Amino acid sequence: MSFLSRIMDVKSKAHFNAGGNNNNRTGGPAFEGTRKRTGSQARSRVAVIICCFGVAYAAIGGRLVQYGMASSETTSSIGPADHLMASRPDIVDRNGEILATDIRTVSLYAEPHKIVDADEAVEMLATVLPDLDRRGIYRKLTSKSRFQWLKRQLTPKQQSRILALGIPGVGFRPEKRRFYPGGATASHIVGHVNIDNRGIAGMERYIDSQGLADLAAIGMTSDAKLEPVRLSIDLRVQAIVRDVVKEGMEKYKAIAAGAVVLDVNTGEVLAMASYPDYDPNNPAEGAKDGWMNRMSNGTFEMGSTFKSFTTAMALDSGKVKITDSFDARAPIRIGGFTIKDFHGKHRVLSVPEIFQYSSNIGTAKMADVVGIEAHKEFLTRLGLLTRMETELPEVKTPSQPREWKKINSITISFGHGVSTTPLQTAVAGAALINGGRLINPTFLPRTREEADEIAKAVISQKTVDSMRYLFKLNANDGSGRRSLVPGFNVGGKTGTANKVVNGRYSNTQNFNAFLSGFPIDDPKYVVLTFIDAPQTGEGGGRTAGLNAAPMVGEIIRRSAALLGVKPKFGEDGSALLVSY
Repeated sequence: MSFLSRIMDVKSKAHFNAGGNNNNRTGGPAFEGTRKRTGSQARSRVAVIICCFGVAYAAIGGRLVQYGMASSETTSSIGPADHLMASRPDIVDRNGEILATDIRTVSLYAEPHKIVDADEAVEMLATVLPDLDRRGIYRKLTSKSRFQWLKRQLTPKQQSRILALGIPGVGFRPEKRRFYPGGATASHIVGHVNIDNRGIAGMERYIDSQGLADLAAIGMTSDAKLEPVRLSIDLRVQAIVRDVVKEGMEKYKAIAAGAVVLDVNTGEVLAMASYPDYDPNNPAEGAKDGWMNRMSNGTFEMGSTFKSFTTAMALDSGKVKITDSFDARAPIRIGGFTIKDFHGKHRVLSVPEIFQYSSNIGTAKMADVVGIEAHKEFLTRLGLLTRMETELPEVKTPSQPREWKKINSITISFGHGVSTTPLQTAVAGAALINGGRLINPTFLPRTREEADEIAKAVISQKTVDSMRYLFKLNANDGSGRRSLVPGFNVGGKTGTANKVVNGRYSNTQNFNAFLSGFPIDDPKYVVLTFIDAPQTGEGGGRTAGLNAAPMVGEIIRRSAALLGVKPKFGEDGSALLVSY
């Protein structure tokens, strides 16, 4: 071994033995190898990482427990975006004209925790939305909630101006807004929706009741286009009816008015209006008087229009013939009341004369011949004493005496003592002239075959023929003369009822109605009008023949052609044109 090799060997032994003399008594080498030292460090690092993960998971778990036990925050309601954009089906008339549709819009919201200066934000928003409730908005912006609606359904111009303000913490959510192109034209039929696009009146509410609301509640609606809902009404005729009703109320200085056009063979409502009404695009403005649909949701004593049903009952019972006569010379005194005629003839009257002159005495005596129970049964059969079945949600139940006595039967025979809806009266009137079939009214399209399946026979064809004759007689020679329209053979019965004011019948306020059918020789439509508390009429009077009857004539004159009814002139109806 060379000298250099010996020196290196000695140094190596000296290096490994340094500091180990006391512990290495056996003389073996005492040192920690590189591999062992590296493994120990790895285990230490793994332990530290495990501890870090454990602490992190413990913190997360503790936070979740804290959130679970904390009370929920109060926020304004907001649904998912797809719910806010959920579609409602369009509503169209029988010819496809749009009555209601959805339009896209946006609503303004705020995230209060992101608002820097609530006072400044309110002032800036007020420059675009001057009608904003500043105190209410300030409370929302300073609340502890995470979300607050500020203004629903903005116009594009309002959205653009608010965007230009650059207010931090406010934003926009897309929504759909219901739009009614016709405004108030068919408001009581179509109805309206609330701010969340849910139907709350009219056919809008009916659509929701058919399952749309339930689907929306469980989140199964979407923004996909839905099939439109087609109604039975004709928008052209509807506009005419509303115009006539509105003009009649203003012209005759009444507090309300209404009218309906009904297909006697299918029960379809072609048009119906009640005035005052409202604009469903802004329903709040009509909340005081306009929301009330007096045609189906108001009950009234219909006056002498009920003599039509009493006469039909008497004839159909077989106990009275159209050739019979009744003594109408003296008033009827019963139960402390005196029944007399408005324009008494003070003589014996035939059945047609009782109808033509609207004799209370003669009508009461016909009802007495039939009897109390049969009278009640007949009106029930015609649907005048029970709640009407139709799609429109706003339908009121008629009122009647708890116990029918003779005095009740007598007064009900000429239209006092029972309150029913004008629409029900029109439906029952249709049964008197359409072949004796009672058909529930509908606001949806219905074929003649579908109507035949649900129709109920209530009177005989012989009674129908007699009623057509009596209606025509009254229009030509009785109180309904102002309803006549050349070429259209109108027939009908007026009804002038004293209104009940403070529990007593008023001598200064009437509820007037006119029940008519045309062409009365082969009826296609019933038209009923009413006018509530008119102060005047044609020629200065205020009875039904001077205001309700002219309204019927105006509706028929303007709408008959649209309804497909051709005028006929001459004795045999062969002349189609006439020179005015």
